[in-house]
Amino acid sequence: MIASLRGTILEKTGEYVVIECGGVGFRALLSRHGLDQLKAAGEEAFIHIHMAVREDAMELYGFPDPEERDCFRMITAVSGIGPKGALAILSELTPDELAASVLMGDKANITRAKGVGPKAAERLVLELKDKFKGMSSVHVNTAASTPVQGTASKSLEIIEALMALGFTQPEAKHALNGLDLEKLTVEQAITQALKGFSQ
Repeated sequence: MIASLRGTILEKTGEYVVIECGGVGFRALLSRHGLDQLKAAGEEAFIHIHMAVREDAMELYGFPDPEERDCFRMITAVSGIGPKGALAILSELTPDELAASVLMGDKANITRAKGVGPKAAERLVLELKDKFKGMSSVHVNTAASTPVQGTASKSLEIIEALMALGFTQPEAKHALNGLDLEKLTVEQAITQALKGFSQ
């Protein structure tokens, strides 16, 4: 079982990378985010590996960190979503953004991934919601004053904060309407939402 690769990048495309380790070139498929973190051909690289063995082929899937690898494995455990579908999802959404989308039931955000339709997104939300609940504090919690990558993650933080203050989830979601989450920090958005409740 190949768990990781460390070596020289021989080739890098928009879909995969070939890394030479001990004179052998290993081809690994990566998400767009994973490829973006790798340097150019000729440079050194280290990636975590998930090895998929089928009757007719053996494929390596590479990841810049264990979080994306574990997220990939969770996605492929969902019925009807294979490795390539999982990579497509992780090319559009980072693990924290996917966790936020799943916990919020934001299926539309998940269908941004190439080849992932509404039914697949619905299965993903249903099957991963409980798994991500235990991980949400790791994946999507940041300091309240720091802008969060992706509006989905930011929305989740705001909703959790408002619910902690005693508001229901529907009330918290409604409070987000009209807020420009791309420009506001979490703290600023919560302040504006509370002002809306007091009006």
